[in-house]
Amino acid sequence: MKKVLTLTLAVVAVIAWTLPASALENEFGGYWRTRFFTQQQFSGDNRDESGDKSQVDTRTRLYYTAKINDNLKFVNKFEFDAVWGDDELGDVGADGKVFEIKNSYVDWTMGSLNAKVGIQGFLANRGFSIDDDASGAKLIYTVADGIYLPFSWYRVDEGYDQDNGDDTDLSDLNDGDLDVLTLAPLFQLNKNIKINPTYMYMHSDDAWELEFGNGTQLEDAEFSDVDVHTLALNMDASFTMGSIWFTGAFQTGEMEVDGNDQDVEAYLVALGGEMDMEAMNLMAGDVHGQFFYASGDDDADDDDIEQWLSWPGASYYWSEIMGYGIFDFQASNNSPADGISNIWAVNLGATVKPMDKLKVAFDVWYANLAEDIIVADGTKQDELGTELDLVITYEVVQNLNLDLVGAYLFAGDATTENSPDDANPYEIGARLSLSF
Repeated sequence: MKKVLTLTLAVVAVIAWTLPASALENEFGGYWRTRFFTQQQFSGDNRDESGDKSQVDTRTRLYYTAKINDNLKFVNKFEFDAVWGDDELGDVGADGKVFEIKNSYVDWTMGSLNAKVGIQGFLANRGFSIDDDASGAKLIYTVADGIYLPFSWYRVDEGYDQDNGDDTDLSDLNDGDLDVLTLAPLFQLNKNIKINPTYMYMHSDDAWELEFGNGTQLEDAEFSDVDVHTLALNMDASFTMGSIWFTGAFQTGEMEVDGNDQDVEAYLVALGGEMDMEAMNLMAGDVHGQFFYASGDDDADDDDIEQWLSWPGASYYWSEIMGYGIFDFQASNNSPADGISNIWAVNLGATVKPMDKLKVAFDVWYANLAEDIIVADGTKQDELGTELDLVITYEVVQNLNLDLVGAYLFAGDATTENSPDDANPYEIGARLSLSF
């Protein structure tokens, strides 16, 4: 791993040394956090301690951008993660063996066209489709002021990166490639209204390692001939008193699952907004809420896939216990966490700012599975429960924030699985963070 770090730094140094001093601008930034937390009874069963976890961890991200000229940049983001006491980095001696490259790409502009090629972040449909780093390319064409035409491609899986034994026909390895193409025009009608229709196409002739979010009927299936289309509409509007947003999406297409042809027909709807209390001549803060529904499958034995497919990289954080939140180590039993699928949830909350450096947020969440699941006692259940979240944020010094978190889930039968020793999950923790 040290060789990788040395090589990476050497490449950066060579670029810097081979350019005239006047031509290169170095931009540095980063993010750091340390979290102290305990998560208890996330299994929903007092007899099962697999959901009990207490941990301290640290994450460091370092950003380096070489601005070579006004039209060309070389962007890099590095990451180091350590669980305190873990022998990878966090133990006594602390000789780290963990080095991660989050981003490494070139960014250049030619007139109205901007291009980014390499390992970079991808976002579509607020994260319901993807919000993660991947290897690929983006092209963004500025049609006119406020009208943009972005196109992207990223590779989910490389067919040649497989271990299928010595008898593998190398001519078929490309069939395992899994790719996503996205066209997402953005129309900024004015400074307050944005409309973003999105089309995504996922394709593979033989998707050997396709994985879906939790609770999907396809978790352990084998795939081939993946041709799935996602059509979505995203809208955002802000006004003096607050803001609103909406996402509606539909998945259609075909997949061959375990040798059987399956038609995909799934959908997702999400909306939310907030009201600015200060704009209403009240205290500083807001009242906010949201709702989302991702379809489930009412019959797993038919030839239709009706459950919203949470593709690799999909990530939408919501509540603290059921939806990952600040301490995204695990989610409560049978919740899809950030891979939204087969679920509906509603939220109402408020944020107040008693002083400049202090913010207090309180949220209530109720979540249910869109379609029943069969739990441990053999019954069908769908209620995940009602969750209460409290997050207090204080600016210790400029740029250094402290978050104090408390969350409690009044677990439903889908979380506890109707156990006679059912338990309500809870979470307590703190996070120190800074960015620069």
